[in-house]
Amino acid sequence: MGEQEDRGGVALAQAVRQLYQEGQTDYSLEPIVLVDARGEPIGRIQDGDAVVFCCRRGEREVQLTEAFVDTSLDAFPRREFRNLTFVILTLYHEKFKDLPVAFAPTQVRDTLGEVVSRAGLRQLRVAESEKFAHVTFFFSGGNNQPFAGEEDVRVPSPKGVPFDQVPELSLPQVAARVAEGVREGYDLIVANFANGDVIGHTQSREAKIACAEAVDRHLGEVVEAALAAGYVTLVTADHGNLEEMTQPDGSPHVAHTANPVPFVVVDPGIAVGAVRDGSLADVAPTVLGAMGLARPDAMQGEGLVPAGAWGGRRRVLLLILDGWGIGRDDDTNPIFLARTPVWDGLLRRYPHSALQAAGEAVGLKAGKPGNSEAGHINIGAGRVILQDDVRLDLAMKDGSFYTNETLCRVIRETKERGASLHLLGLLTEKSSHGSIEYPLALLRMAKAAGLGDVYLHIIFDGRSTEPGSAPALLEKLEGQVREIGVGKIVTGVGRGIALDRDGNYGKTRKAYDALVFGTGRWQTLE
Repeated sequence: MGEQEDRGGVALAQAVRQLYQEGQTDYSLEPIVLVDARGEPIGRIQDGDAVVFCCRRGEREVQLTEAFVDTSLDAFPRREFRNLTFVILTLYHEKFKDLPVAFAPTQVRDTLGEVVSRAGLRQLRVAESEKFAHVTFFFSGGNNQPFAGEEDVRVPSPKGVPFDQVPELSLPQVAARVAEGVREGYDLIVANFANGDVIGHTQSREAKIACAEAVDRHLGEVVEAALAAGYVTLVTADHGNLEEMTQPDGSPHVAHTANPVPFVVVDPGIAVGAVRDGSLADVAPTVLGAMGLARPDAMQGEGLVPAGAWGGRRRVLLLILDGWGIGRDDDTNPIFLARTPVWDGLLRRYPHSALQAAGEAVGLKAGKPGNSEAGHINIGAGRVILQDDVRLDLAMKDGSFYTNETLCRVIRETKERGASLHLLGLLTEKSSHGSIEYPLALLRMAKAAGLGDVYLHIIFDGRSTEPGSAPALLEKLEGQVREIGVGKIVTGVGRGIALDRDGNYGKTRKAYDALVFGTGRWQTLE
């Protein structure tokens, strides 16, 4: 490949601009496939090739990974690969434990759920599908199997309709199941209200306000049931999002924030002013204190309520209002603008404080906005857990990324086979799902190893990137790939399609077919 050869980024950027004119957005961009002058798709994944999935979180990567490695999946027709190497950067689901994992995790032990289970108590986890992995896999420290005495309830999120048209999502069903769990007397109930984060990512002012009002209504429903049954109700959030309506320039704000989140103790026996500020790592010790259970040594967080204030062993309802941060009391905050009599009443009557939910307080880089994975794993673990982006960034900073045994081996073996290396990467510099820096680092490693056939398959972000920024990011990537001197950008597809997490395998199929069969909108490489 020549140093000034067109690397595909400019051609894909042109196709994206055309799709913008048709009303598509980065998040939901239909697949774009680079083809040569003969109309042949370039850089399709073939048997004998190797793939490195350069995303790092969890629930959003599962379905596309399944499409390549799970022979039992029958959701759609797929090519039978007999010798395809598929590498994941982090182990984001136990079902992939036998795959090559570049940065294998250390599973978190002595989490809140595990301690409650060891005590022989019953616990219930409830969330809709958009956030189900967060109250199970992440809340349990990367453990995907329920503990003894744990029941997990997954309520399906709406399908086939834009979320901003259904700001209530499936909250009525979630709240009803939580209230039922209270009546059934579970010792610990952990529930996630997904709305604040899911709707906070949309651009609709009206949907965000309606979302806050829906959360308020159903919050009242479950708090009333919990109070009647003598539960302690702890209300908090995993990170901020909904509380910011606009950017400083007036454009819609659609991303997570670094704002603190509220912590409210709904219990008549706790005095106003008795709850201290802290971080998400302090939530689990607080729950254990209310339940009369000893905090394990591994939990470094401290209780937010004075010891002995609970009046004996209590049952606890922990409500996580996803994306419900503390914002300003003005028209930039949908929560402030909305009619929220229940929320306002809780803040008047019950003790509350602020918890740090971003940056180093949850194991992320300093100043980085929080996210649902970091939030839930810190809440459940009762300690600060270094997140994958920190681990990976540290590896890149100290050079160990470039000597990673798994990554070096896949590059070496791919070259020996005379095969191609495929890099699936998110086109962003700061998302909690990944970074374009990872495939760029792998390109440098391939160049140093003398591997020439390397293809980049781009997943457009649309959440951690500015709306409409994909063409400029592609053109920047084009320059970076040219400078490295190896690689070609051959596919692009929106994150909402490639990284579906709601069981919509029709979307997953679109991404898979583009990567393997070259199905999508063709764009000719000039």
